[in-house]
Amino acid sequence: MQLMSLGYVGLAAENLADWRDYGTKFLGMQLIDRANSSLSFRMDDRQQRLIIQRAGAPAFFGWEVADAAALDALAARVDGAGHRVGHGTRDLAAQRGVTDLVHFHDPVGNRIEIFHGPAVADEPFVPGRNISGFRTGPLGMGHAVLTVKNIDQVAPFYVDLLGFRSTDFCLRPFKAHFFHINPRHHSLAFIETGTDGIHHLMMELFSLDDVGQGYDLIQHRPDAVSVTLGRHSNDYMVSFYARSPSDVLIEYGWGGRSIDPATWQAGEFKFGPSLWGHERDWLPPAGRAAARSLRESGAAAGQRQPVQVVPGNYDVGIGECPWWKRTP
Repeated sequence: MQLMSLGYVGLAAENLADWRDYGTKFLGMQLIDRANSSLSFRMDDRQQRLIIQRAGAPAFFGWEVADAAALDALAARVDGAGHRVGHGTRDLAAQRGVTDLVHFHDPVGNRIEIFHGPAVADEPFVPGRNISGFRTGPLGMGHAVLTVKNIDQVAPFYVDLLGFRSTDFCLRPFKAHFFHINPRHHSLAFIETGTDGIHHLMMELFSLDDVGQGYDLIQHRPDAVSVTLGRHSNDYMVSFYARSPSDVLIEYGWGGRSIDPATWQAGEFKFGPSLWGHERDWLPPAGRAAARSLRESGAAAGQRQPVQVVPGNYDVGIGECPWWKRTP
């Protein structure tokens, strides 16, 4: 597996000023570059993670590899499969904050950039609002979910050429397939909607309260909430989705599941994508009704999952219910 993580993402927006407040005062990222034609945000020790360009610029996804040898090997494999590969200029590498990169497009036109040598900032990360921080590091900046007309026509490119591995999939209330490249449950997913595009980016916080406080903040713009607070049934994330100034949803979450890529076995999850909550306004009424029915069926069947925590973000409670203690 040569790809290591999702390193950075670039989006476009009609009004860059809208992203200044959205990125800092809501998401809690650090604005570090205010160029006339773009904005750049930090999430951690990296020089940048999210780049916002003016409308008309192509979106791009930067996937990290270990070194120059891995970059060259992956570029050769993609080129050998008939996909035109371009080598990033020195200026482009500097803009992205990396040592070197190549770029190409997936079968539906999404721009993919593969890079190595990310720049690390000289100064500590300073969040735009008071948050505990983002869960990044070896897991990458989060995950990306793309909409596609046909998953079966796109997935082989990512699996066979780029080395993504299947995590799981669902067929109801919509068809979706999830893929991993590290212990994050998924770094990439596809939803079959009949159109090709970007559905959402996920950013994971270290504290559940960061997410809850973000949910409070977004209530000042209720039209921005596209998916209500809920918990996913496959990666166990507690999250909500908010519309961004780029018309791309941002999933803002906590408690994502970690997997062991060496032993993981993919399969279908049949009670829908959420254990509870997550009313999706992007689904048509029939789809929302189907999703609600799946959640209710899962609840009736006792679908529950352990809370996923990392050291430092939980305390163990005292006291037990005797009945609960006897439950296998």
